[in-house]
Amino acid sequence: MEERRRLLKTLAAAGLLGPAGISGLVRDALAKGEVPIRPGLNRVRGEVVVNHKLATEGQLIKPGDTIVTGKNSEAIYVIGQDAFMQRELTTVEFGASAVQNLMRVVSGKILSVFGKGAKTIQVSTATIGIRGTGCYIEEENHGAKARTYFCLCYGSVDLTPSAAPQEAESYSTRHHDKPMYIHNDMKMAKMMVPATVINHTDAELELLEGLVGRVTPNWGSTPRY
Repeated sequence: MEERRRLLKTLAAAGLLGPAGISGLVRDALAKGEVPIRPGLNRVRGEVVVNHKLATEGQLIKPGDTIVTGKNSEAIYVIGQDAFMQRELTTVEFGASAVQNLMRVVSGKILSVFGKGAKTIQVSTATIGIRGTGCYIEEENHGAKARTYFCLCYGSVDLTPSAAPQEAESYSTRHHDKPMYIHNDMKMAKMMVPATVINHTDAELELLEGLVGRVTPNWGSTPRY
């Protein structure tokens, strides 16, 4: 109960519970303590398409599905113990078999939180193996000069750049400690270069974790994003 109150207070302060924020379905479920919230699409704003058909709130997302958001659109959805905030102009594909635990970010921007167990995220520039993780991805798929922004907000990752597998790294973070850009440009000295925290917030991570009955790490007095 106390964690739920903290979550609702944080989301309200961030403006995520107002008219422009999350849907009444999500707000009311959190207020009633109905978490983990029901699986599927819990927020649909603008044009959201699943497998070439317009999506509706409450629709389940299954292995093999492709989710596409249009301009000025957004989708918040839950699959098992994982939750996602998919921003506009984004295409995400999920592996056809639940056993694969595979997610492919084809284009755009997505914030994700994952439960326990190993999962794989595929982007144009890298293979990302995660475990109990919160992460944010921006995919700029431009062929030979593709670039991916990746922030491991917290958790652990095995990160292998496609163009330079010898640069593979395994590391853990607690609070956006190591954001980076991953490149496919062979003219660069290194494929992975440091970046700053962009376009995602702690309040959004708290929202997603709340939807699946979890809380983010205790960041203490660390400045919030």
